[in-house]
Order: sequence, then structure tokens, then C-alpha cells
Amino acid sequence: MNYKEIVSAWEMRGQPLAVEGASSRIWREGKGEAVICLHGVPASGFLYRKVLPALAAHGLEGITFDLPGMGFSERPADFDYSWSGLSRWVVKAIDAAGIDKLHLVVHDIGGPVGFDVIRQIPDRILSLTVLNTLVKAASFHRPWVMEPFAHPVIGALWVASTRMPMIIPLLRTIGMHDGPSNAELRAYGHLLTRVDGGVAFRKVMRGFERTPEFENRIVTTLKARKFPAQIIWGAEDPALKMSRYAPELCEVLGLEAWHQVRGKHFLQEDSPKEIAQLISSFIETQRQK
Repeated sequence: MNYKEIVSAWEMRGQPLAVEGASSRIWREGKGEAVICLHGVPASGFLYRKVLPALAAHGLEGITFDLPGMGFSERPADFDYSWSGLSRWVVKAIDAAGIDKLHLVVHDIGGPVGFDVIRQIPDRILSLTVLNTLVKAASFHRPWVMEPFAHPVIGALWVASTRMPMIIPLLRTIGMHDGPSNAELRAYGHLLTRVDGGVAFRKVMRGFERTPEFENRIVTTLKARKFPAQIIWGAEDPALKMSRYAPELCEVLGLEAWHQVRGKHFLQEDSPKEIAQLISSFIETQRQK
């Protein structure tokens, strides 16, 4: 299939999700306890297309949806695309999907967004699985490949480039090994720029809350949580290097170690079954306590 056919097939696997502020699309596979997977940038729920069936194979319901400004979500001009605004929207999306208790999986900026979701609904979270993300928001610097997206002129050109074949070597360099085909990599760019050419996505990139106030808010939330957490890292991530970011998360979450799997930043592409297995085993271990 070419990238347009891949995007169409992915769309058909999901269903519309009406959410106040920005409607989206949701994908749900399997039966069992809900496992909601939050994506980051420059991605969408498409990133979890291999993880969802793998979770379903373990007796869980794998769920993902597109955050506003990306994928099949709406992209309102007046939406609050900050991490706080996205986290408030996620809570509404969870409610709109009729989900009460859930296991949460976060990745990339889905990390700080998801941590702020926990602050709002702490009693509904059963467990947390962290994939290649950040928690020390105030000192975070965008990787070189992400920084241009946040700037006015070069940002428009950088986003436009994602619709071209050059996205293939870019994603291979920072994102994944041999998991996806070249056509699947082209799908990432199409989903990022559909409808508005990436205008809303650039607002997401400018909405990073790299402040002491936001960092304190999520760190306090994570340290006060009453549910278990684990960390799974794509060991060859050149953007969020394991040697720096994984220990920071361990310190905040009170963990002594993390799991490593084959992968770069988009570890879901190269190790979906391994990720699902670790999530399933983690949940099963907690059930037995």
C-alpha cells in the first residue's frame, strides 16, 4: 500500500470521538481493562497501531486517540494547545469515551500532558507506564530536529518538508530502526499536515510549558500518586537520551531501574510486542498483590 492507503486503512479501524473543544478519532482493540496510550510529537495515535492489537492479545483493551492539532483530530484556531490545555482536553476525551478506571501509557510530550491528567483524575488511574519522555520541564530543551517547528518562518518550511520523501531519513535517524515501511513513514507526515498544513501542530510546538511552575505541578503529582509505575525506554533514542532522561524519571517516580527495549525515539515501531508484554506483566503483577 502507498501512504495514502495506509492512512485510510488506519482511519477505518477507528471511530469518531465527539469531545468538547475539538472532536477527534479513537481506536479501541480488545476486551479487558482499559489501557490508554497517549502520543507525542510529531505523531498521532497512528504510532500505537501495532501496540493496540498486541495489548488485545494479552486480554487488555488497547486505546488511543489523536490529540488536537494532529492526526484526525479537529484543529480549532482558538484552542489552547499548551500542555495544560491538552491535558484538560484528554480528561474530556476519556469521559467522552465512557472510560472510568484506566491504565495510562505516555510518550514524548504525552508524558507531561499525561502527568497533568493524573493531577486531575488521580483516583481513576490504575497504573502508569512511561515511554521515552521528560519530567524536568523547566530545564528541557527541544532536540535539534524539533526546535525549528516552533519558529514562525522556518517552522512552516520544516512542517512542509514532512509531506515529502525526506521525512523518511529524518524519522529513520531519530525515530525507528526497520519496524515500519517507508510508506508508513510518509503516513506520519500526511497525518501531521492534513487539513491545515500543520498550522495547529506548530501551535502545539510553541505551547511547551517549560516553567518551574508546571514542572513542580507534575513532579508533586507523580510523587504523591498511589498507583504503581514503570518505565520502558527505547535504548537508542538520540533525541531523549536514556542516560539522562530515564534516571530523572526514576528519581521522581521512586523507581530503582527501568526496562530497555530495542528502539529509538518511536520505540512503539520496533518493539510493540515487547512493550505490550511488559505492560501486561506489570498489570498482572499488580493484580496478584
